[in-house]
Amino acid sequence: MADEPRRLSKKEYERELKRLQTELVELQEWVVEAGLKVVVLFEGRDTAGKGGVIKRIAEKTNPRVVRTVALGTPTEREKTQWYFQRYVAQLPAAGEMVLFDRSWYNRAGVERVMGFCSDEEYEEFMRTAPSFERMLQGSGLIVIKYWLSVSDEEQERRFQARISSPTKQWKLSPMDLEARARWVDYAEAKDAMFARTDTEDTRWWVVEADDKRTARLNLISHLLEQIPRRPVQQEVLELPPRQDRHYERPPVATQTFVPTRFVVE
Repeated sequence: MADEPRRLSKKEYERELKRLQTELVELQEWVVEAGLKVVVLFEGRDTAGKGGVIKRIAEKTNPRVVRTVALGTPTEREKTQWYFQRYVAQLPAAGEMVLFDRSWYNRAGVERVMGFCSDEEYEEFMRTAPSFERMLQGSGLIVIKYWLSVSDEEQERRFQARISSPTKQWKLSPMDLEARARWVDYAEAKDAMFARTDTEDTRWWVVEADDKRTARLNLISHLLEQIPRRPVQQEVLELPPRQDRHYERPPVATQTFVPTRFVVE
């Protein structure tokens, strides 16, 4: 029987997030120390909160170690390549973790629903994706896949919040609006994807994401459990003394300053 979930206030959420982010920094150090190659995929419906959880994972870590990849529309040249090719180019080297904000599963979702790939290309992807992921694991990569699940009602609420906010409207592309109109098509595409790519080798981990804060804590704590680690002995750093040679700043009049329009007290 699963343990009863802890119920946290907003202040407790912030404290727990800070604790988990400290552990993520420790994980980062172990990834470097052990030369691990980690790939984490984040998929889900529009507004499911993928970007938010990725931001919290990467927020306190070194971007040269924990790298976020969010590929745009393929170029005409990329469209002629092996489908996985542009994703392979983004895979981690030893000592790196790559967070894919959407991934090669675009073919099983948006490309399938919107008709951007042929039936033959779709079938080829569904047939080869599990083999591709086993190949990655066989070459030493750790592959972890997350699906952020959001209800129809919550997705609608988030769409309405975005379309009415000047600071959030940019998140709604014409593709997002079309995806809303094809809600059932996307749901069926996701079910078909799970049926053929949720394997023992690379399981889809589903995260209930109607509450964003809850989803972030649950996903991050789960991610930390997927990669066993040992403490890495850190070098004790000491600040060196500053030079005591005299230095005189140039006259203020020789520099161009940004106008002081605000003073925060």
